[in-house]
Amino acid sequence: MQRTTIAIDDDLAAALDAYVGSTGAASRSEAIRDLVRRGLAARPEAPAHAACFAVVSCTVDQSVRGLALRVPQGRLDRHDQTIAALSVPLGHTTSVEVTIMRGEVGAVSAYAEALFSERGIMHGSTSLIPIVEEVSSHSHGDDHAHHHHHLKVLSGFQPA
Repeated sequence: MQRTTIAIDDDLAAALDAYVGSTGAASRSEAIRDLVRRGLAARPEAPAHAACFAVVSCTVDQSVRGLALRVPQGRLDRHDQTIAALSVPLGHTTSVEVTIMRGEVGAVSAYAEALFSERGIMHGSTSLIPIVEEVSSHSHGDDHAHHHHHLKVLSGFQPA
């Protein structure tokens, strides 16, 4: 077994202690192992090159130095993937940020994981929506067919 040391703020430590008490875990370490297992198991198994839409959401502590600039810059750096963004102020220093993206699972997941690892980011969540692009052709009676591209939402990711 490996030993890992982490630093958490007082509120998160209190929430962890409450979790330990409510689940009957023998220690903080046991509770953290359980939460890590659950978190890893909840990650969607999707091929990295699969096409998707992604809804990336989190809370941002705008008072953390430079974070209020880095979050929108991260979206601008991915302007080809970012479809829409919403920022909702919750108070004087905290906002909820929602970004809708389109791209490959690997790329949008990497963006989200990097964002969630920033100090001042909490409650990060990514929802992946599997899609496929279909192309159809038709003409309007003048014998000149033209193509249409349609996105179809799938019920799940296809195996790689």
